[in-house]
Amino acid sequence: MARLTIEEERAREYALMRYEREYDSEGLIAGVDEAGRGPLAGPVVAAAVILHPGAEILGINDSKKLSEKKRETLYPEILDKAMAVGIGIVSAARIDEINILQATYEAMRKAVEGLCFSPDLLLVDAVTIPGLAVKQVPIIKGDAKSLSIGAASIVAKVTRDRLMRELDAIYPQYGFEGHKGYGTAAHIAALKEFGPCPVHRRSFITHFVS
Repeated sequence: MARLTIEEERAREYALMRYEREYDSEGLIAGVDEAGRGPLAGPVVAAAVILHPGAEILGINDSKKLSEKKRETLYPEILDKAMAVGIGIVSAARIDEINILQATYEAMRKAVEGLCFSPDLLLVDAVTIPGLAVKQVPIIKGDAKSLSIGAASIVAKVTRDRLMRELDAIYPQYGFEGHKGYGTAAHIAALKEFGPCPVHRRSFITHFVS
Protein backbone atom coordinates (compact mmCIF):
# COMPACT_ATOMS: atom_id res chain seq x y z
CA MET A 1 0.00 0.00 0.00
CA ALA A 2 1.33 3.42 -1.00
CA ARG A 3 2.17 5.76 1.84
CA LEU A 4 -0.05 8.80 2.24
CA THR A 5 1.39 12.25 1.68
CA ILE A 6 1.43 14.74 4.56
CA GLU A 7 -1.56 16.50 2.99
CA GLU A 8 -3.46 13.22 2.75
CA GLU A 9 -2.58 12.34 6.35
CA ARG A 10 -3.83 15.75 7.51
CA ALA A 11 -7.05 15.32 5.55
CA ARG A 12 -7.53 11.92 7.14
CA GLU A 13 -6.88 13.32 10.61
CA TYR A 14 -9.44 16.06 9.98
CA ALA A 15 -11.98 13.39 9.05
CA LEU A 16 -11.16 11.50 12.26
CA MET A 17 -12.03 14.59 14.28
CA ARG A 18 -15.67 14.55 13.14
CA TYR A 19 -17.03 13.47 16.51
CA GLU A 20 -14.67 15.76 18.41
CA ARG A 21 -15.96 18.69 16.35
CA GLU A 22 -19.57 17.59 16.73
CA TYR A 23 -19.37 17.44 20.52
CA ASP A 24 -16.89 20.29 21.04
CA SER A 25 -19.46 22.36 22.96
CA GLU A 26 -19.69 19.64 25.64
CA GLY A 27 -16.26 20.52 27.04
CA LEU A 28 -13.38 18.10 27.62
CA ILE A 29 -13.69 14.98 25.49
CA ALA A 30 -11.97 11.70 26.31
CA GLY A 31 -11.67 8.77 23.93
CA VAL A 32 -11.85 5.33 25.55
CA ASP A 33 -10.85 1.92 24.16
CA GLU A 34 -9.47 -1.40 25.31
CA ALA A 35 -7.01 -4.07 24.22
CA GLY A 36 -6.96 -7.74 25.06
CA ARG A 37 -10.52 -9.00 25.28
CA GLY A 38 -9.77 -12.12 23.25
CA PRO A 39 -6.46 -13.61 24.46
CA LEU A 40 -6.15 -16.75 26.53
CA ALA A 41 -3.68 -15.09 28.90
CA GLY A 42 -2.81 -11.75 30.40
CA PRO A 43 -4.84 -8.75 31.48
CA VAL A 44 -7.37 -6.65 29.64
CA VAL A 45 -6.13 -3.06 29.38
CA ALA A 46 -8.13 0.11 28.73
CA ALA A 47 -6.99 3.65 28.04
CA ALA A 48 -8.71 7.02 28.21
CA VAL A 49 -7.13 9.93 26.32
CA ILE A 50 -7.96 13.63 26.33
CA LEU A 51 -6.11 15.28 23.46
CA HIS A 52 -5.14 18.93 23.39
CA PRO A 53 -7.47 20.83 21.05
CA GLY A 54 -5.80 21.17 17.68
CA ALA A 55 -3.16 18.51 18.41
CA GLU A 56 -1.75 17.10 15.18
CA ILE A 57 -0.95 13.40 15.41
CA LEU A 58 -0.69 11.97 11.92
CA GLY A 59 -1.22 8.27 11.34
CA ILE A 60 -3.68 7.43 14.12
CA ASN A 61 -5.98 4.53 13.31
CA ASP A 62 -7.47 1.44 14.88
CA SER A 63 -4.42 -0.07 16.60
CA LYS A 64 -5.09 -3.45 14.99
CA LYS A 65 -4.57 -1.87 11.55
CA LEU A 66 -1.15 -0.49 12.48
CA SER A 67 2.16 -2.32 12.69
CA GLU A 68 3.80 -2.75 16.06
CA LYS A 69 6.54 -0.37 14.94
CA LYS A 70 3.98 2.30 13.99
CA ARG A 71 2.14 1.93 17.30
CA GLU A 72 5.39 2.29 19.22
CA THR A 73 6.21 5.42 17.20
CA LEU A 74 2.80 7.00 17.83
CA TYR A 75 2.64 6.08 21.52
CA PRO A 76 5.09 8.71 22.88
CA GLU A 77 3.67 11.32 20.52
CA ILE A 78 0.18 10.69 21.88
CA LEU A 79 1.43 10.97 25.46
CA ASP A 80 3.24 14.20 24.59
CA LYS A 81 0.23 15.79 22.90
CA ALA A 82 -2.46 14.61 25.33
CA MET A 83 -3.84 16.74 28.13
CA ALA A 84 -4.42 13.57 30.14
CA VAL A 85 -4.06 9.81 29.80
CA GLY A 86 -5.57 7.20 32.10
CA ILE A 87 -4.82 3.48 32.10
CA GLY A 88 -6.94 0.68 33.55
CA ILE A 89 -5.61 -2.87 33.94
CA VAL A 90 -7.67 -5.87 35.05
CA SER A 91 -5.93 -9.18 35.71
CA ALA A 92 -6.64 -12.62 34.29
CA ALA A 93 -7.84 -13.76 37.72
CA ARG A 94 -10.34 -10.90 37.87
CA ILE A 95 -11.50 -11.74 34.33
CA ASP A 96 -12.22 -15.29 35.49
CA GLU A 97 -14.05 -13.94 38.53
CA ILE A 98 -16.43 -11.50 36.82
CA ASN A 99 -16.22 -12.43 33.06
CA ILE A 100 -14.48 -10.58 30.26
CA LEU A 101 -17.26 -8.09 29.52
CA GLN A 102 -17.48 -6.90 33.13
CA ALA A 103 -13.69 -6.89 33.38
CA THR A 104 -13.52 -4.70 30.26
CA TYR A 105 -15.99 -2.26 31.80
CA GLU A 106 -13.94 -2.26 35.01
CA ALA A 107 -10.73 -1.51 33.10
CA MET A 108 -12.47 1.32 31.25
CA ARG A 109 -13.79 2.83 34.48
CA LYS A 110 -10.30 2.67 35.96
CA ALA A 111 -8.89 4.40 32.89
CA VAL A 112 -11.43 7.23 33.06
CA GLU A 113 -10.98 7.60 36.81
CA GLY A 114 -7.21 7.77 36.28
CA LEU A 115 -7.41 10.94 34.18
CA CYS A 116 -6.00 14.02 35.89
CA PHE A 117 -8.84 16.09 34.38
CA SER A 118 -12.51 15.11 34.60
CA PRO A 119 -13.96 14.71 31.10
CA ASP A 120 -17.34 16.16 30.21
CA LEU A 121 -17.95 13.57 27.50
CA LEU A 122 -16.64 10.12 26.63
CA LEU A 123 -16.35 8.83 23.09
CA VAL A 124 -16.24 5.06 23.56
CA ASP A 125 -15.50 2.28 21.11
CA ALA A 126 -18.77 0.38 20.63
CA VAL A 127 -20.05 0.25 24.23
CA THR A 128 -21.60 2.33 27.00
CA ILE A 129 -19.64 1.90 30.22
CA PRO A 130 -21.90 1.23 33.21
CA GLY A 131 -21.22 2.91 36.55
CA LEU A 132 -20.04 6.28 35.21
CA ALA A 133 -22.01 9.50 35.59
CA VAL A 134 -20.33 11.28 32.66
CA LYS A 135 -22.16 11.50 29.32
CA GLN A 136 -21.09 8.85 26.80
CA VAL A 137 -21.33 8.40 23.04
CA PRO A 138 -20.71 4.80 21.90
CA ILE A 139 -19.32 4.61 18.36
CA ILE A 140 -19.21 1.34 16.44
CA LYS A 141 -15.64 0.82 15.15
CA GLY A 142 -14.85 4.09 16.88
CA ASP A 143 -11.11 3.39 16.92
CA ALA A 144 -11.12 3.97 13.15
CA LYS A 145 -13.60 6.88 13.23
CA SER A 146 -12.49 9.09 16.14
CA LEU A 147 -9.06 10.57 16.76
CA SER A 148 -9.50 10.33 20.54
CA ILE A 149 -10.66 6.72 20.48
CA GLY A 150 -7.91 5.81 18.01
CA ALA A 151 -5.34 7.35 20.35
CA ALA A 152 -6.77 5.41 23.29
CA SER A 153 -6.69 2.23 21.20
CA ILE A 154 -2.97 2.67 20.53
CA VAL A 155 -2.12 3.52 24.15
CA ALA A 156 -4.06 0.49 25.41
CA LYS A 157 -2.48 -1.86 22.86
CA VAL A 158 1.10 -0.68 23.42
CA THR A 159 0.65 -0.83 27.20
CA ARG A 160 -0.69 -4.36 27.05
CA ASP A 161 1.95 -5.57 24.59
CA ARG A 162 4.68 -4.29 26.88
CA LEU A 163 3.09 -6.09 29.83
CA MET A 164 3.00 -9.31 27.82
CA ARG A 165 6.69 -8.93 26.98
CA GLU A 166 7.40 -8.62 30.69
CA LEU A 167 5.36 -11.77 31.33
CA ASP A 168 7.32 -13.55 28.61
CA ALA A 169 10.47 -13.04 30.67
CA ILE A 170 8.76 -14.71 33.64
CA TYR A 171 7.06 -17.51 31.69
CA PRO A 172 9.24 -17.95 28.57
CA GLN A 173 7.86 -21.39 27.69
CA TYR A 174 4.60 -19.91 26.37
CA GLY A 175 6.02 -17.40 23.88
CA PHE A 176 3.99 -14.43 25.14
CA GLU A 177 6.31 -11.94 23.43
CA GLY A 178 5.31 -13.28 20.04
CA HIS A 179 1.56 -13.87 20.34
CA LYS A 180 0.74 -11.59 23.30
CA GLY A 181 -1.44 -14.29 24.87
CA TYR A 182 -3.69 -14.90 21.86
CA GLY A 183 -4.70 -18.44 20.98
CA THR A 184 -2.16 -19.22 18.28
CA ALA A 185 -1.29 -22.80 17.45
CA ALA A 186 2.09 -22.39 19.18
CA HIS A 187 0.46 -21.00 22.32
CA ILE A 188 -2.10 -23.79 22.48
CA ALA A 189 0.63 -26.39 21.97
CA ALA A 190 2.65 -24.88 24.84
CA LEU A 191 -0.45 -24.75 27.01
CA LYS A 192 -1.07 -28.45 26.43
CA GLU A 193 2.59 -29.30 27.10
CA PHE A 194 3.20 -27.17 30.20
CA GLY A 195 -0.30 -26.56 31.53
CA PRO A 196 -1.58 -23.10 32.50
CA CYS A 197 0.45 -20.52 34.41
CA PRO A 198 -0.93 -17.92 36.85
CA VAL A 199 -1.66 -15.39 34.09
CA HIS A 200 -3.79 -17.71 31.98
CA ARG A 201 -7.52 -17.05 31.95
CA ARG A 202 -8.90 -20.32 33.28
CA SER A 203 -12.36 -19.58 31.90
CA PHE A 204 -10.87 -19.21 28.40
CA ILE A 205 -8.79 -22.40 28.20
CA THR A 206 -11.23 -25.15 29.16
CA HIS A 207 -11.16 -26.52 25.59
CA PHE A 208 -7.39 -27.02 25.76
CA VAL A 209 -6.64 -28.21 29.31
CA SER A 210 -8.68 -29.96 31.95
